[in-house]
Amino acid sequence: MTTVFTDSPMPDDRRRSHIYQGDIFVTSPNAATRALTDFARELVEEAFAPLDPQQAQHEIPVEKFVEIFGPVKPKFIHHPKTKSLLRDIVDQQSADLDETYIDVPRLRGATSDGYLTAGVGYAFPLHRDVWWSAPLAQINWWLPIFDFESESSMAFHPHYWDTGISNGSEEFNYYVYNATGRAQAAQHVGKDTRKQPGPREPVRPEPQIRVVCPAGGMIGFSAAQMHSTVPNTSGRTRFSIDFRTVNAADLRAGRSAPNVDTYCEGTSLRDFRRGSDGSPMPAELVAQYDSGEIPEGAVLVYEPVTAASS
Repeated sequence: MTTVFTDSPMPDDRRRSHIYQGDIFVTSPNAATRALTDFARELVEEAFAPLDPQQAQHEIPVEKFVEIFGPVKPKFIHHPKTKSLLRDIVDQQSADLDETYIDVPRLRGATSDGYLTAGVGYAFPLHRDVWWSAPLAQINWWLPIFDFESESSMAFHPHYWDTGISNGSEEFNYYVYNATGRAQAAQHVGKDTRKQPGPREPVRPEPQIRVVCPAGGMIGFSAAQMHSTVPNTSGRTRFSIDFRTVNAADLRAGRSAPNVDTYCEGTSLRDFRRGSDGSPMPAELVAQYDSGEIPEGAVLVYEPVTAASS
């Protein structure tokens, strides 16, 4: 059974426990979430001006869309204001900033009717984030920048919570991906040929849960939750933000969602910084969750400069 909690006053430790069991939390727009989505909206609208970002795909070639949107992603991700606004959101959620570590956010654009489904507009099939070396204790937070519809949302597939599938994660090394796949995102326009985890067998997308919230609302769920990008048929590009948190006390104690089908190498824990002061994840916690080899030329922490990341 999956429960969707809306504006729950539940303490953070209980909320995390529920999320590790597959539950989903929805937060209505508030001052902290709106500040982040408004800032992202300003950057997106400035980049696409004088076009409406949600309608731009109908007026410009896909290559021009990538040329415009690609640089906005790292600009938002690494802007000092973004980091400050993320801390405000986590603090508003009553999380302990000394124990909560936050990674860099992602800025997404899901275009309509198959206009762009690769690279900077990659449309994710059914997947768990943990297939990409995310820790099982990771919590994902997703915020729409503009209002959107069910036809441009994401879908959860909770019937896979305790059921594994063949997914290719055993071939995935996070550090190799940092060195190759992430830096190449903007190069993929017609088809995304980067080697990534994904279903290697037929899957059942139904039944599914779609959560539609206003711009500035927020959805929290486990990185082990199976979810996907809904094929956008709304006629508008859907822009969104997502970021991730982990709790150091949970990492130390081994509290997390279950692992049903994840066999990747490496860990993304080095990407996280402590909410209170920005200090890195303690090396002993990284070592506790690291796995596999670090090949020559691999990159432990990806830091894009001009290329768009995904």
